[in-house]
Formats: sequence, structure tokens, C-alpha cells
Amino acid sequence: MDPTISVIIPAYNEEDNIDPVHRELSSILAGIGHPYEILFIDDGSTDLTFQKMKSIQLKDDSVRIIKFRKNFGQSAALQAGFDYASGTILITMDSDLQNDSRDIPALIEKMEHEDFDVVCGWRYTRRDPVLKKLFSKMANSLRKSLTRETIHDSGCTLRSYRKECIEDVELYGELHRYIPALLLWKGYRIGELKVNHRERTYGSSKYSWKRLTKGFLDLIVIAFWQKYSARPMHIFGGLGFIFVIVGSIISIYLIFERLFLNMGLTDRPLFLVGFFLLVVGIQFVALGILADILLKIYHGQNERKPYRVDKILK
Repeated sequence: MDPTISVIIPAYNEEDNIDPVHRELSSILAGIGHPYEILFIDDGSTDLTFQKMKSIQLKDDSVRIIKFRKNFGQSAALQAGFDYASGTILITMDSDLQNDSRDIPALIEKMEHEDFDVVCGWRYTRRDPVLKKLFSKMANSLRKSLTRETIHDSGCTLRSYRKECIEDVELYGELHRYIPALLLWKGYRIGELKVNHRERTYGSSKYSWKRLTKGFLDLIVIAFWQKYSARPMHIFGGLGFIFVIVGSIISIYLIFERLFLNMGLTDRPLFLVGFFLLVVGIQFVALGILADILLKIYHGQNERKPYRVDKILK
């Protein structure tokens, strides 16, 4: 029987957490009453994580393992889980035991009964160091200001998805944090649920300032993509038009002074500014045209549509 629920668990050097995560998760899923599978994604671990996964698989035929050749990051691991999952409901969670498997039935129930496409966990009472919580709060505030997505906790991996809503999502970098923003942009319904959060018992956190920096850069990409992905000419062409107008006004003014007031141009910095604005403006317009052409090629080759259908009534 094909699984209804697929639980996707990325893991990187979590050898002490794999067994307890599996034991707890299996007991919860068995009580839901739907066929399920557990997908462990070994993200290039250098400890015994993969060996622990294989020993679990020998005892539990609902377990599948995807092993990366090297560490590609959490976004890539989640993308692999989305690509290989067989269920119609996908659950993502961390492998460090900080997410509580007992919240999974409530996530699924809220998604089905309230007709959400995604339900995100909200770690209402976080069990993390103060500095990590501070950085997370700042990142969430910045995300809300740059996107239209208003969930409280973009860093919580514990979420439930309908499979159809993530089939054409492409994850890289630190984009896993902004999946709700990507899906909201496509018109999907996003909900959230307060979930339990536990202190890490084994292993060490993979959170670092490098991930924070990469996440901020990815956020800029998401904000731009939300607003201008379907109309890049509007921003590039708009800026170019402004630069050309200002540069033209400056140039006309200087030409007037040269022809009628006999003033020289060689020692006028304003002349260089006007010429620079004209050149940059033309380049921005050309860039907008090229971006528009590339967007049409992107949608055409991949047969993507600029819309998402919710229902068709006959």
C-alpha cells in the first residue's frame, strides 16, 4: 500500500539522535492509522549517522534512506526528501530531538480540517541559547518586513505540506527557511500551530553566523522574486528610465550653457554625472529586456505557468 504520510528527516552528524528519533516517531505514526514512510536524508555525515540509519532500516521496512556524497546543506536535503517522498502529506522535522513528534497529528489535523496547504510549527517557548533566539527574532522581523508572509517562526523545520504545493519548489542555499514565503507568493494557504520545543540533549547545533549571512542574502532574493519575478522590466526598466531622464535633463542644461552662455564643459563634474546617468540608464533598460527574455525562456522550457489553479468546477 502506498504511504499517505511521508516524514522527511535531514541529518548531519546526529549519530546519537537517530535511534531515539525513530523510536518516538514510529510510535506516533503507528497511532495515526494511515500508511506512512520515514525518509532519512544523510547530508554527508562524517560520524556513524548513516550506519545507525541502516541498522534501523533492517528492522523497519517503512524506513528509506537517501545518502548524499557530501554535505550539501539542509535546503538540499529537504529538496531530496520532497523529490523522493511517496506520500500525499509530507512532514518535515529536525533530527536533533528538539522537534516533538507528538505534534505531528495536530499539524495534519489542522491542515485537513482548516483547508491549509501548509501548516508551520511555531516554537512558542524556545529551548535555545539566548543569542540564538535573539538572532532568530531579528531574522523573523526582517523577513516579515520584506515579504508578505507573517508566520512567527520561519526557522522551525516541523511543518506539514500537501505534496502538490511543493512539487515545483526549488531549494538551494538557505531557502528552506522561506518555503512558506515562496508558497504564499504562489497562492497557497499557510497556517501555523504552536508546537513543543525541547533542549538539545546529544550532539551540537549546526547554526552559525555563516548560515545567518547566507539566509539574509537568500531573503533578499526571495523579496525580489516575489515582487518582480513576473515583470523584471518594471524594476530594471523603471530605474533605467529615471536615470535616462535625469541624465538627459543635466545634459540639455549643460548644452544650453555651452551654446548660449559660452561656458566650458571640460572642468564641469556635472557633465560626467549626466553622461554616466545616461549610460547606466540605457544599460538598465537593456538588462530589463534581457531579464524578460530569460524569464520567458525559463517558463517555456519548464512548461511552468504564471498561475496556480485551486479548483475547477464543472
